[in-house]
Amino acid sequence: MARRLDVTGADGIRLTAWDFTAEGAARDGTTPEAPTSARTPAVSITRQPTGPEDRAAPPRPSGAPVLLLHGLMGHAGHWARAAGLLGGGHRTIALDQRGHGASEKPPAGPFTREAYVADAAAVIERLRLGPVTLVGHSMGALTAWQLAAERPELVRALVISDMRASALGAASQRAWRDWFEGWPTPFPTLEAVHRWFGADDPWVEAPNPARGAFFAEVMAPHPDGWRPVFDPAQMLTSRETWVHDAHWDSLAQVRCPTLVVRGLDGELGRAEAQEMVRVLPHGAYAEIPDAGHLLHYTHPEAWAEAVTPFLTGVLTP
Repeated sequence: MARRLDVTGADGIRLTAWDFTAEGAARDGTTPEAPTSARTPAVSITRQPTGPEDRAAPPRPSGAPVLLLHGLMGHAGHWARAAGLLGGGHRTIALDQRGHGASEKPPAGPFTREAYVADAAAVIERLRLGPVTLVGHSMGALTAWQLAAERPELVRALVISDMRASALGAASQRAWRDWFEGWPTPFPTLEAVHRWFGADDPWVEAPNPARGAFFAEVMAPHPDGWRPVFDPAQMLTSRETWVHDAHWDSLAQVRCPTLVVRGLDGELGRAEAQEMVRVLPHGAYAEIPDAGHLLHYTHPEAWAEAVTPFLTGVLTP
């Protein structure tokens, strides 16, 4: 069972993190029960300090800490199976980033790169995780390496899962806007969510049940049907702040050991991934056959097999 941790972000925003090692699951090879969506988490709740008036800090568990950052539209529960397979007795925590999952979704934001990075730093400091290993997927990977570049004292090691350093451009942002506008929301049933994102979505080249399951986890029931727990407009705003720019300069500033891992059918091409490894002062590379962009979710065993040796190497004294 995952344990819920309520944490205050950099500008007072209410964030939710999930400790997958709370009950010692994953140490015996079992998969911890995860928050399957923002609507029905299976948790015990621990309140964390929210201000100077609350000086009590929770005891720091043993084991090298790992902080998992999901991608755009994701949530912490998407890491559950992969987190349960990581070896080494790590304390593994996944964060619902602002605008996602059970964390606050302020109408006015901000949803800038600076805000996401500052939130991750605040979580590390409030939960006393530093120096931490940051593991990020997609947008969460960009947040992770920008934090590692800006606050190296907080980050021991870094795993980048299927995130490009090159600019994607205005055409990509327009395509995403059109895609959101094409969603047939509200979905009448959760089965309809599975069917749309797994087969009927024009972006799906071949039936992909795992993709349908991924999106079903971030839907919530409403009187008129099922809708995403996030605001699509906020997702577009979040993406707007990084999609037009290249991020090679910040990547080159990362000094800690870094693993770049990609799925062979993902969004990060092999040539770009290997160039990212070359740019990193201490970079390593791994790829997962048959996996796409959602590699840690669709292929958790293979993802863990790729990541665990790296973690063991950099975290073993």
